[in-house]
Amino acid sequence: MISSRSRIFATLTGTAAILLAGCAAQDPPPPVMPPPMAAEAEPAAPALAQPQLDQLVAPVALYADPQLVDILTASTYPLEVVEAGRWIADPANAALKGDGLTTALAAQPWDPSVKALVPFPPILQMMNDHLDWTEHLGEAFLAQQADVMDAVQRLRLRAQGAGALKTSAQQVVANDGDVVTIAPPPTQIVYVPAYDPWCVYGPWPYAPYPPYYFAPWPGYCGPGPWAVEFGFDLFWPYGYWEWGYFDWHHHRIGINRDRWQHLSPGHHPPGEVWQHDPGHRGLVPYRDPRNGREFPSGRDEHQSFRGFEGRDGAPVSRPRAPAFDDFGSGRDTRAESQRGQMSRSGMSAGPSMRGGAGRGGSGGGRR
Repeated sequence: MISSRSRIFATLTGTAAILLAGCAAQDPPPPVMPPPMAAEAEPAAPALAQPQLDQLVAPVALYADPQLVDILTASTYPLEVVEAGRWIADPANAALKGDGLTTALAAQPWDPSVKALVPFPPILQMMNDHLDWTEHLGEAFLAQQADVMDAVQRLRLRAQGAGALKTSAQQVVANDGDVVTIAPPPTQIVYVPAYDPWCVYGPWPYAPYPPYYFAPWPGYCGPGPWAVEFGFDLFWPYGYWEWGYFDWHHHRIGINRDRWQHLSPGHHPPGEVWQHDPGHRGLVPYRDPRNGREFPSGRDEHQSFRGFEGRDGAPVSRPRAPAFDDFGSGRDTRAESQRGQMSRSGMSAGPSMRGGAGRGGSGGGRR
C-alpha cells in the first residue's frame, strides 16, 4: 500500500495517476489536489523605469565605451569584483605591469571583464567599495540590457547638451544623431574620467531618484567641459583590453574574435555576442527573480569566452567566498548621492576650483 507521504508527493509532481493505477483495489485514489495558488509562485520583479535606470548608470555613463563594456559585464559577477579588488590590494600584485600583469591574471579564474578592470584601480575600487550599487547595476543589465544601454545614451545626450561631454585630448566623442560614442584618444593612452553626476548632466529631472554619487568631486561643478576631470591614465594595448564592443543599434555587446584568439590560443569563442555566464557568480544568488529563472545557478554548458577559466578549458566552480560577505551594505550610497546634490551650491564657480587628482590619484598612474 502506498503511504500518505507518497501520495502527496505524487500528487504535487503530477504523477499520482500513474503511481496509483496498479493499486486501485487496495487503496482508492486520493482526491485531485488543486494547482498551487498563483500567490505561491515567485513574484515577478517589476522592470526598472527610466528614472531608476538613469540613476543607476549616471556614475559611469561617461566612461569610454571599452571601459563601460567591462563595467557592465563585470557587474554581473560581483564576487569576482571583490576577489580582484583584494588581489590588487596586495602590494606584490599592484606592482605588476605590462606582460607581467597579463601573465599573472591569466592564472586567475575571473571573467575577462573583471581582469580588464584590474589595471584601472579607480574603477575597480568604485565597484568594490560600493558593491550594493554594483550588484543592482549587474542585475539591471541582465534583466533589461537594452534599457540600460538606452539609459547610457540618454545621459550622454544630456551631458552633451550641458556642454560637459566633448572631444578632448583624453577622449573622442562622436554623435551620429542616434548614438553617442566615447573612444580613447589616438595616443594609445586610456584615461579614467572623474565627475559628479549632479554637475555633468544639467538639472537632474528625477527628484525622487537622485543619481548615485560615490566620492567628493575635486573639480569645478557647473556646465561646461571643466565638469569632467581625467585623473588616471594607462598606456594600451593592455592584454585584456577591448575583448568586447558595443553594438548600440542592436543593444548588445559583440565579441572581438581577434582579441579572443590572442587571449585564449586554441579556443574559439562560442558566438559573436556576449552572454552572461552564471558559472562566474560563485553561487551568489540573483536578487531579481527574472535573472534567477533565466540563469540557473552553476556553470552553463558552453565553454565560453566570458569564462576564460583555464588554459585547458576546465570549468571553474567555487562557493560563495567569505570575502563577499564583508562588502556592499550600500547604506551610504544614497546619502552620498544627496551630498553630491549639495556640492553644487557648496562650491565656488570657476575653473580655479578644478582639482588635479580626480579619483585614483594624479595622472602619473600609468602602468
